[in-house]
Amino acid sequence: MLTLFNHHIRSIHTLRMKNISIFILALLVSSASFTQTTTQIIPNTNDSRVITTGVPFMLVSPDARSAAMGDMGVATSVDGFSQQYNPAKYAFSETKSGVGVSFTPYLTRLVNDISISYLTYFNRLNDFSAVSASVKYFSLGEIVLTQDANDPGVAVKPNEYAVDVAYALKLHDQFSMAVGLRYFRSALRIGQVDPNANPGSSFGADITGYYQSEENAYNDFNGRWRAGFALQNLGPKFSYDDGGQDVFQPTNLRLGGGFDFIFDQNSKLALTAEVTKYLVPTPPERGTVIEFEDNNGNGVYDEDDDTLISEEENVIIAGQDNDVSFLSGMFQSFGDAPGGFSEELQEFTWALGAEYTYNNSFALRAGYFNESQDKGARQFFALGAGFKYTTIQLDLSYLFSASRVQSPLENTLRFSLTFNFGDGSYTEY
Repeated sequence: MLTLFNHHIRSIHTLRMKNISIFILALLVSSASFTQTTTQIIPNTNDSRVITTGVPFMLVSPDARSAAMGDMGVATSVDGFSQQYNPAKYAFSETKSGVGVSFTPYLTRLVNDISISYLTYFNRLNDFSAVSASVKYFSLGEIVLTQDANDPGVAVKPNEYAVDVAYALKLHDQFSMAVGLRYFRSALRIGQVDPNANPGSSFGADITGYYQSEENAYNDFNGRWRAGFALQNLGPKFSYDDGGQDVFQPTNLRLGGGFDFIFDQNSKLALTAEVTKYLVPTPPERGTVIEFEDNNGNGVYDEDDDTLISEEENVIIAGQDNDVSFLSGMFQSFGDAPGGFSEELQEFTWALGAEYTYNNSFALRAGYFNESQDKGARQFFALGAGFKYTTIQLDLSYLFSASRVQSPLENTLRFSLTFNFGDGSYTEY
């Protein structure tokens, strides 16, 4: 009897221990349901996805004709300044050779000594080929560095320049291509301010093509088609100082097309459209990734309530790493925008231009340039005129900004001068 009683007592004790264990386990499960590991991503609000490169002065239109038509030139008809956009056009020049000189004031509302000067030369060798060269110089004027009010200071003159040569060859009666080589040097960083500052310099190349049809007869007028492409500033990254971060050259792709309405021997209207895209990687979207125990269950890290597990800053949360070589960056640039395809489309700029020419001696021009508000916001209208007398041609242009971001060339009068030698030496039409 005593044995049965003791066995009964042990059974009750065991049952109670099992119930206590189940109760504790239930409490743990219940607690886990309210405390869970959560990851929170906080984007950097001050990051910009505008594509930036070194030596951007190389993309500024140096001549008044292209500026008046909305900064375009890859598919316009040949002129003395075709070196900037498409030297392949020189193979269609009716002029034996030419020299072009231009001057562009810069930031005229702030200072009067910043400018871009441009000198170009071309020579048509024969019916199929031409050579050309140019020098582009960007001066930031004179800056006086002083230590205090009594210091007379040291005058410095930051500047940039580029020198290039090109060879154009006709591959067909109506199509030509050109290859250009360029050396540039950028001395914008001041050694007296930054001891590590060195001029940035490198080499680049251009590959361009140009198509120009024969003159075709239509019902009320004759016409001619034009088209062109350019891969510009193909070259390695470079640095402005010792051990500094490498930057991309302004590598870009230009595509354009146009049509000439030829009303008679004296009157012609040329319409042209052009699109451009940087072949440079888009900066990725970065942010901070926080992993924590969400004790209050609101999904947001609260320093007072939650338990921090890890925190990592400057993490890529969308897009791709843009610290790549220039060649990889060219291919990556077509599909790396954090916002997907819609953002890739925003990275194309486009321009429309019109030029009316009378008697091959007087021209009126107008153009419009557009860039997405999120990718630089350059938007402007431009007007211009051209006058030709014997071998000399003078072109003028004026820019009107249409953007919330003021253009450094707004309300600036630009002019360029071309000297043509051997006009009419070649016949292309």
